[in-house]
Amino acid sequence: MRRFLSLIALLFFSLSVYAAQRDAAELQLALKKLTVLGSALYVAAHPDDENTALIAYLANERLLRTGYLSMTRGDGGQNLIGDEKGELLGVLRTQELLAARRIDGGEQYFTRAIDFGYSKTPQETLAIWGHDTILADVVWNIRRFQPDVIITRFPTTGEGGHGHHTASAMLAVEAFKLAGDPTKFPDQLRYVNVWQPRRIFWNRFSFRPIAPDDPSLAKSLRLDIGTYNPLLGRAYTEIAAESRSQHKSQGFGAAERRGSILNYFDQLDGDPAQRDLFEGIDQSWSRYPGGENVGKILQQAADTFDLRSPEKSIPVLLQAADALDRLGASPAWSARVSPWIDVKRRELLEAIRGCAGLSIDVAAADSSVVPGGELPISVSVVNRSEYPLTLQMVASLYANPSKGVLLPLKNNQPVKTELSVKMPDDAEISQPYWLQKPPGKGAFTVTQQTLIGLPENPPAVPITVSLTDNAMHTIIYSVPAVFRWTDPVRGEQTRPVDVVPEVTLNLGSRVYVFPDVQPKQVTIWLQNFGAATPATVRLLLPNGWTTIPASSPVSFGKKGDEARAAFTVTPTAAEMTGAIGAEVDLPSGRKISTSITTIDYPHIPAQRVFGDATGKAVRVNVKKRGSRIGYIMGPGDEVAEALRQIGYEVTLLTDADLERGDFARYDAIVTGVRAYNTRKRLKLAQPKLLEYVNNGGTLVVQYNTLQELLIDSPGPYPFKITSDRVTVEEAPVRFVHPDHLLLNTPNKITAADFNGWVQERGLYFTNNWDSHYETVLATNDPGESEKEGGELYARYGKGVYVYTSYSWFRQLPAGVSGAYRLFANLVSAH
Repeated sequence: MRRFLSLIALLFFSLSVYAAQRDAAELQLALKKLTVLGSALYVAAHPDDENTALIAYLANERLLRTGYLSMTRGDGGQNLIGDEKGELLGVLRTQELLAARRIDGGEQYFTRAIDFGYSKTPQETLAIWGHDTILADVVWNIRRFQPDVIITRFPTTGEGGHGHHTASAMLAVEAFKLAGDPTKFPDQLRYVNVWQPRRIFWNRFSFRPIAPDDPSLAKSLRLDIGTYNPLLGRAYTEIAAESRSQHKSQGFGAAERRGSILNYFDQLDGDPAQRDLFEGIDQSWSRYPGGENVGKILQQAADTFDLRSPEKSIPVLLQAADALDRLGASPAWSARVSPWIDVKRRELLEAIRGCAGLSIDVAAADSSVVPGGELPISVSVVNRSEYPLTLQMVASLYANPSKGVLLPLKNNQPVKTELSVKMPDDAEISQPYWLQKPPGKGAFTVTQQTLIGLPENPPAVPITVSLTDNAMHTIIYSVPAVFRWTDPVRGEQTRPVDVVPEVTLNLGSRVYVFPDVQPKQVTIWLQNFGAATPATVRLLLPNGWTTIPASSPVSFGKKGDEARAAFTVTPTAAEMTGAIGAEVDLPSGRKISTSITTIDYPHIPAQRVFGDATGKAVRVNVKKRGSRIGYIMGPGDEVAEALRQIGYEVTLLTDADLERGDFARYDAIVTGVRAYNTRKRLKLAQPKLLEYVNNGGTLVVQYNTLQELLIDSPGPYPFKITSDRVTVEEAPVRFVHPDHLLLNTPNKITAADFNGWVQERGLYFTNNWDSHYETVLATNDPGESEKEGGELYARYGKGVYVYTSYSWFRQLPAGVSGAYRLFANLVSAH
């Protein structure tokens, strides 16, 4: 009788595609881990909140299945390496988390909560997220993962500062009590069973070092997460530094730490533990009926593992697989009842692959395919051991056709198979599942229950590889189709194959601002992913707006061709905010209005994100003075482009310009957000900038943070940068001096200019400013005192200096009309 060992859990394959082949020491740990049935779920609010050292310790020292549940994908954060914001930043930070988990050995999960920016209270957070919605997601993740122990990063009592932090702990404690109750969220029980974790802890942390003799630690449990693993040749804190350094968009590169590092844990609920987090929890196969025999075989595999001949372990592993299949066929077991059969089957297949040195290289002819399109795919399989394996079949749900191979896999001799994949006409575009529908205010819209919590989509094009051995085992691997290429600097690169529209359209700007009734050019960039075709492009405009030409023909000679269409758009005289859309007509009669954004950094697989081919259209009367601006870019900065939108000629100043350039040619110079944190040359350029102001120039400095500030004060007179912020974007704004230049020239500012703001008013406000400064605006969050330190104005010599902590870097790219009038006044000041 032929026996089957199959890995069909496609959602986990990105781990095996992007992870390196295991060495013998890692294989030895993997075999030991097969004998352990214990699990822990770490819970916090954002990417980069997790304790990577603890995750590495639990996954690699305790050999536990370890997951990190992040409430959000970090959409509301800032970006130190690019200009992605909002949902695009969430995609980037999701992939950074997955890169971190590939290093520390954890698994990654999410709720549907949106990171809407800094929140001062958990009550506000839960009101915006939707308490019941996100609580249901936490319960769902617990029931599906079935952790023995839950660990929160933050306390429920608010010391974590951010409202999201505290809310994540509160939800974890509440879900701990509810996950085992069949009357709570009963619709989930179609897919999972109820589950009651044994206990929940808070992983104590402090913004200051914790002294081991602190009296508050008397009842805390302790773990030394600085433990050294001789098989891996690294301490878990060393692994953690590499893992944490994947959060590059947040500038979280971490130093490796060595030596004993204690972590402390306070129990929040569950069975009392006196000595250890997992005290009294059976982590062996004996904890489940019928599991003892599987455990014995797996223990034999671990005990007899030969570092120099890993393939000797394969027969025992296949024997364990047979026993596991019999156990899984028992009526007492199902994926709904327990995830362990699927989890250990997946680990077994990975162990077998490692012991055989088995390589399955998938190479698609391209990284994209359209609905109804065909894609050649090459699959090369290499068995780098003496264990007798035969390549039985290479197949795909979309193969045209699948290929029966029936060739022996001799040691280190590749066997290549060519497939052609034909996608269905109705194949879904590879949009991240949480972005497929419009979100609510605080949560993404995901209606398919089984997708909720997963880090990313299932592979668009799965490939199945079937192997057999002489003992009549059939071993099935399913891996995603990927495109491979060689970069001259980075070496071999891969990215997943995506299903994409036939044609995509991107407007030249996400926001078009018309400061008067003069026409402006709108450019459409088109990319063809299908066959050669002619097409017609047109703009979709607000009522009363006109365009020349009305439409524009384009032609694509082949897949990959790009085209450009330019239109001259004239707005109406009336002020308004609307949208400019782009649409392409194909000969088939199909109309497409889809944009594409590629997120591509060396530390993550490239990602495609699709959206509507639209840009915001803002008709707002904006007056300005001067014409030339020098702009010193900060990280993730789009303000320079916003200034171009209202007619300024903007020059991006390089470090060489800061050192040797002529500032006198500019009517104003603007420093981007956090420029005094990240542009090191500014420290040397500061005297030159102040000389520019002294001689009659205007210098506008956007917010910086106190951490890693290059100089004590970035102004001509002293002030202090604080962590104060106003997070409610609708917070009232008072004009401290209504007759102030910045509120009247050249644009008369009114309260209406503060309508429609997004995410926040401002951040890192100032205090203790010198008397030479004048304050202009005051604002505050509900229940707090007014803050006047959001904008400082001073005359210095013949010129003007402005320091502003209001969040122009969010408002201007979002097309907030009043923000353009306000910022025009800043750069026009003299």
